Amino acid sequence: SGGVNPLGVKFYNRLIDDLLANGIKPFVTLFHWDLPQALDDQYSGFLSSNVVDDFRDYADLCFKLFGDRVKKWCTLNEPYSYSVNGYNGGSFAPGHCSRYMGNCTVGNSATEPYIAAHNLLLSHAAAVQLYKSKYQSAQKGEIGITLVTHWFVPKSPKSAADWEAAERALDFFFGWYAHPITYGDYPTSMKRLVGKRRPRFTSEQSRMLRGSLDFMGVNYYTTNYAAHNPVLQGVNASYSSDSQIIFTSST
Repeated sequence: SGGVNPLGVKFYNRLIDDLLANGIKPFVTLFHWDLPQALDDQYSGFLSSNVVDDFRDYADLCFKLFGDRVKKWCTLNEPYSYSVNGYNGGSFAPGHCSRYMGNCTVGNSATEPYIAAHNLLLSHAAAVQLYKSKYQSAQKGEIGITLVTHWFVPKSPKSAADWEAAERALDFFFGWYAHPITYGDYPTSMKRLVGKRRPRFTSEQSRMLRGSLDFMGVNYYTTNYAAHNPVLQGVNASYSSDSQIIFTSST
């Protein structure tokens, strides 16, 4: 309700100018998990589709104010981390999870991670569409996204089920976001295992998402073993159990 903070605009203008003056090209991320509390209070943040229009407006302001000097834009940083830690385990803001997943007072680990991810993806697509249609030809910049992933290997190399689990782990970790922004929909394994709890894209949303990037940044940290475990399915449903995989760091 307070509008745009002129002190914030002044700070980022000075920061961008100082970077350029020192030969550093700014690479700007629009969202690194810092959702305004007012939007969470008003409509539950990324659990509501209302956030998409607000994110587009925010991106529009940034492109307008800083796009003459910023030529590399990232819409989101590690949206996986935000949706899983914020809505499945509750360790990140807004601290949502089911009671059986952590010490949370609100949340549903079986549905909210997927809802938040869905609206994060649509926010990304909205910002990219805006930049490409309104700013890119004049500003000559690029826009993309930064995703996070681990690599996965089968815990038992002789187990066909573990080989499939390793592939499925990539779907649930990296493909959750990478697949929609390249192909316009979620990975097949996620659609099958999450079922009706997974939000659907309309044909227009799918079209907007498909190819909605000039580049993709990848944060890679480690490798895990993946072992198939069908017992997880249906027991205290959550993002963590939906993939039917047990992850370990040693054999």
